[in-house]
Amino acid sequence: LSGCDSGFGQATARHLDIMGFRVFASVLDLQSPGAQELRRSCSPRLTLLQMDLTKTEDIQRVLQHIQAHTNSTGLWGLVNNAGFNDTIADAELSPLGKFRTCMEVNFFGSLELTKGLLPLLRSASGRIVTVSSPAGDMPFPCLAAYGASKAALSLVMDTFRSELQPWGIKVSLILPGYYKTGTTCDPAFWNLHKQQLLASLPQELLQAYGEDYVEEINQQFIQFMKVAAEDLSAVVNSITDGLLAANPAVRYYPGQGLGIMYFIHRYLPYFVRDLFLKGFFINPKLPRALRQDHHNDVKKA
Repeated sequence: LSGCDSGFGQATARHLDIMGFRVFASVLDLQSPGAQELRRSCSPRLTLLQMDLTKTEDIQRVLQHIQAHTNSTGLWGLVNNAGFNDTIADAELSPLGKFRTCMEVNFFGSLELTKGLLPLLRSASGRIVTVSSPAGDMPFPCLAAYGASKAALSLVMDTFRSELQPWGIKVSLILPGYYKTGTTCDPAFWNLHKQQLLASLPQELLQAYGEDYVEEINQQFIQFMKVAAEDLSAVVNSITDGLLAANPAVRYYPGQGLGIMYFIHRYLPYFVRDLFLKGFFINPKLPRALRQDHHNDVKKA
C-alpha cells in the first residue's frame, strides 16, 4: 500500500490492519506524523517501509523486503495510492519539470512498483487497486500536469486489467471526488508553490497572463478545497471492496457529484463540459493581454 503518510493511504492501512490483514505500508518519511500515527494505532502486523516513488533504489528495496516476507504465500493485493501535485496553473504556465515530476510519481513510480510485484500477485491470483482521478478523464482547468499523469496511470491499469485476466488477477481503479487529504487543504502549501511558480515564469509569459491571474486561480482552488469532504470512509470502502469482493468493480467513483460530472462529460457537447468544469472547479478570469483595459492602456502608450 503506497502513500500512507496521510489521507486515503493512511486511513486504508489502518482499516485493513483492523480487519486482520498483514499490511506493508509505504511512507515518504518514517518520522512523519502520519507514520508515527500508524505505529501508534496499528498492530505489530503492520510493516512501515520508507519509499520515494521517484527513486528506483527505494522501490527495489521495498520489493526485496516484500518478496522476502511473502515468497511462500504470494501477495494478495497491491494498492497504488501515492500521488503528487503541487501546481495550480494553466498548462502553458506549468513548467515542464512539474509535468515530469507528476509523471515520475503518479505514473512511472506506480508502474515500476506494480511490475515488480506482479510475480507475487500472479502466484496468489491477487488484486491490484489503483487510486487515479477524474482529472485523468476530463480537462479540469489548471490541472494539466496532474491530470495527464493520472490519464496515463488509468490507461496502463486498464491495460493490465485486460492482460492479467488469464492469471486470475482482478484490477480496479478508484476515481474519488474531492477530499481533504494531506497538503491539499493547506493554503500555506499552495501559496508557497504559487510564489515559486511566479518567480520562475519567463517575463513575457508573466506579462501576457498577469500575476493577478495566477493569484486568482490559486485563490479559487483554495476556496474549492475548503468544501472538500473530510470523511474518507467511502474511498477506504471502495479500496477494500476492490481487494476483497468476489467480483470487484472495474471502476469505483466514491464522492459527491461524480455521476452528473461523468454524464455531462460523456453525453453533452464539449462547450457544455468546459463550462461545467469551470463553474464547478476553477473559472479563470481573462489573461491580462486579453483584457479590454489592457488594450486601452497599450493604445494610449
